[in-house]
Amino acid sequence: MKKSTIKKAVAIVCACLAALLVAAVIAVGALWGNEISSVASIKMLAEANEQNKSAPVYLMDVKGGYYFDDFLKQGGASNDGELINFVVENITKGIIPITISSPNIGCSSFTGVSAKGDRYFGRNYDFSTSTAMIVRTNPGRGRYASISSVDLQFLGIKDDVPLDGLYDKLLCLAAAYAPLDGINEAGVSCGIYMSYQGKEGEVVSTNQQTDKPDLTSTTMLRMILDYAGSVDEAVELVKQYDLHDSANTSFHYMVADATGRSAILEWVNATDSADTDGSKRTLRVYYNDKDASLGQKEGENAFQYITNFIVTPDYYENAEDMTGLDRYDGIETAINPDGSNTAGVMDEQKALDVLKLVGRRRWDAEHGKTDSNTITVWSALYNLTDKTVLWVSNEGFDEEDAVFTFDFSYLD
Repeated sequence: MKKSTIKKAVAIVCACLAALLVAAVIAVGALWGNEISSVASIKMLAEANEQNKSAPVYLMDVKGGYYFDDFLKQGGASNDGELINFVVENITKGIIPITISSPNIGCSSFTGVSAKGDRYFGRNYDFSTSTAMIVRTNPGRGRYASISSVDLQFLGIKDDVPLDGLYDKLLCLAAAYAPLDGINEAGVSCGIYMSYQGKEGEVVSTNQQTDKPDLTSTTMLRMILDYAGSVDEAVELVKQYDLHDSANTSFHYMVADATGRSAILEWVNATDSADTDGSKRTLRVYYNDKDASLGQKEGENAFQYITNFIVTPDYYENAEDMTGLDRYDGIETAINPDGSNTAGVMDEQKALDVLKLVGRRRWDAEHGKTDSNTITVWSALYNLTDKTVLWVSNEGFDEEDAVFTFDFSYLD
């Protein structure tokens, strides 16, 4: 065979291989483009700190729509297994196995307003040492961009292992489906809180069984962030779905918007000791301007606050079953100590001071409390007017490397 013929054949083979390689790259990009970009965006914001038992903090920008429209179109999910199947099939393309769970957590929130009219939504997330991630989204197509907080332990990521490996980073692709609090670009903020419903030692999950489509705890919060432009819109969205609490636990919610309107959402049936059938629970909504039934202080105050017990009147036979009642009262007293601040007026520092007050290290030490939730993993102060977030890791309010600010400038 002539050398020219051989060279020509080699050139053809090389061209074919190059074409195949380009086709493969295009195919991978079409199939995994958003996921690759999301994983590539992950960066560490804070390292672990053994002195205060804090785990690392990460940031991820989720690219694309993370298939949440498709999730809702298929009717959502009625349990963690169905949610995991959807995430694995659509986001990880069936390759990466994922677990999603919700351990027992203790948290608190409140709303407030600054002297110039900025609306606040404050949130403490109480648990044990756990790796946190700030998740920023911009799904488009009529959905709101959002900034939310995620506990990566829910996705099976250990708190003592940095996200150095590709596998753990791929697990983070499910983080958009596991927010615990957040704000969207419309100025709507929402949080989720354990409610410990059922007989003592036997927490019963809400597990509604009507003909409505289904949502698990964190996907309901994701729906609010993606689609609600106000508290009223959030409530109307929630009413369209059956709630199925995750991991054999029970939750209630608080949502607020930039107008100053807020609401507590609870699912209850009978009284706590008799509330043993999660399928029978129905939604109760208590708005900040229509919550006199909850108590005199609640009726007089324009701001709202929440911890880990059901606020529905006459739900408990005794106060000892009201988990977090001390922090609930502590928040109200801190904001309105003498009854003259019913509007909940506070500046940013005052709002941070309230979060600091009920931070679990400080609160437990000062009140002799001991339970499994010994750390406030993060504190977030959402400014619903400016659409900004002041986020503090592990009660490090006075530590420069533990305080972060976020806004929606990433959309530019």
